[in-house]
This record gives sequence, structure tokens and C-alpha cells, in this order.
Amino acid sequence: MKHLRYISFLIILFFAKSFFSQEIRVNAVLDTSKIRIGEQVKLDLYLNYNGNQKDFKIDWPNIADTITGKVEVISKSAIDTTIPDKNVPSGIQYHQQVFISAYDSGYFAIPGFKFTVNNDTNNILSTQTLILEVHTVPTDTSITKTKDIKPIFNEPFNWKWYLTEIYIGSGIIVAILAIILITRYFTKRNMNKVMEPEKPKIPAHITALASLEKIKADAVWKEGKIKEYYSSISDTIRLYIEERYSVMALESTTDEIMTAFRTQVVDPESKNKLQQLLQLSDLVKFAKMMPIESENIFTLQNAFDFVNGTKREEVVTLPETETDKTNPPA
Repeated sequence: MKHLRYISFLIILFFAKSFFSQEIRVNAVLDTSKIRIGEQVKLDLYLNYNGNQKDFKIDWPNIADTITGKVEVISKSAIDTTIPDKNVPSGIQYHQQVFISAYDSGYFAIPGFKFTVNNDTNNILSTQTLILEVHTVPTDTSITKTKDIKPIFNEPFNWKWYLTEIYIGSGIIVAILAIILITRYFTKRNMNKVMEPEKPKIPAHITALASLEKIKADAVWKEGKIKEYYSSISDTIRLYIEERYSVMALESTTDEIMTAFRTQVVDPESKNKLQQLLQLSDLVKFAKMMPIESENIFTLQNAFDFVNGTKREEVVTLPETETDKTNPPA
């Protein structure tokens, strides 16, 4: 009785294992079985099983850098999974793509790839063995045949070969001639040109005093143009300072001008008058101050006094004319 039970258990186990193996199918496919040395061939690994089957684990074969001693692995993709519709009987499919190559000619056997189910070494699924045929690259023996040395060919001269050099050389010659002619023209023109005497520069104080006299004559403050009146006085004095002392007065504030005058040789009274007229002008222009009539007259007088107190007398030398050369003073 015990033997009968044992035999029944083995029979059930055998049929269960056979049924389970049929539910899981593995396959390996080459896209071509013949290649030349160095060419790549695609190897696809597939594993299919019924989608209703659960609680099992598949150990995918570990593919190293080489499959055999002559067949090398170039690259391999990740394992992708395809889950079809539940009504499709083919179930679920795992897939991996491997690119291989061989660098020696011959026939190479690619052994089956082994898949282990549930870590059971007795339950291993293996793909079929594949044969890869590798051929050498055919050579043309006629190319390697020794041939006689050909004689030197004499090619006739053609002046068109040097057209580029001719154009460049002609352009350089024309440019040199143009430079010579232009230089001679302007040299001759300058020799015949009469040099006009340089006009004497008008001293700064003369220009400033003339402007102040015009401001005094116009007296625009009497017409209510107070801001224009003080702006004219301030601008005239600032321009005089630039020409007389080389101080950038037009672009400087009153404080910057007074700071610059610390290094100038100017008497204290002139400095005080300068500061008074500049500060009062700033108050009128920016603070809208309305000075009284006496301040208007007093500010203009300070401007006259500052210019007269700081002016530098310059001797203006007029150019000697031809008449002066021929008729020297007695």
C-alpha cells in the first residue's frame, strides 16, 4: 500500500513538472547565422509564460563580455516585459536583445542559455544551441599582382594654372602705383598752399568781461527772468575758470570748484566773491530763491571784480606782414 502511494506521488509530480514546463517557454533567435569577420549580429532571448500563473521566480541568464572564446558581446539591452490582453493565450513575454560579433573565421556553437525557475536547479529551462558561421573578407588576387612601373607623363604647360597669382600680383602693382600718385598729388598741393597765419587767441578775461557787459546791458532780471540772469553769470564765470585755470568748472559743483581753488594762487577776496556769486546762483536755479534788487546788482559786480582780480595780462603778438618786412621801423 505504501509503495502504491509513493508511485502515485511520483506520477503526480512528474505530470505537474511537465505541465509547469509547458507553461514556460524560452527561445533564442539569431537574425542571421552567417556574417563576415567583425560584423555584428543580433541575438534575441525570449521567455513566455501564462499570465494566470503566479508565485514563481525566473533567474535570467547572466551574459558576460564573451559567450564563447571567439564570440564577443558588443552590447545588450535591458530586459523588457510585454503584458498583452488577458484574453490572449500567449501570456506574458520577457525579452532581451544582445549584439554579438566574432573576429575569427569558422563555425562557432552558441550554447543554450539557461533559465532557473524558483531557484530549483532541477528545474532549469534551456534554449536551443545556435551555430554562427563567420567568413573572412574575400580578396581580389588581381589587385596584389605585381605590375610594371609606369613611365613619367609630361603634361603640357598651361598659363591658366597661374591665373590666381597673376591677379594678385597685378592688384599689388596697381595699389602701389595708386599710393605713389596720391602721395605726389598731396605733396605738390601742400607745397603750393599758402600758409595762413594763425589767428591770435583772445584772452579769457576779455571774453568773460564782454559777456558780463552784455548781461549788464540786457538786465533780464528786470523782466522777471531771474533764473536766466543768474545762469548767464554762473556760466560765464565757469567758462572763464576753465580757460584761465584749466579747471573743469562747467561740469563741477560749487563745492568742487572751491576745493580746486585751494591749490590756485588767488587772493582771499576774489575767492569770497566767487563763492558768493556761485552759491547765490545755485539757490536761484535749484531752490527757486527770489533775490532782492540789490543782490542782483551786487552779484554781477562780484563777477566783474573776480575776473578783473584774477585776469592774466597777455601780450598778443600779431604776425609780421610783408610790408613790415620790407619797411622796418626807423
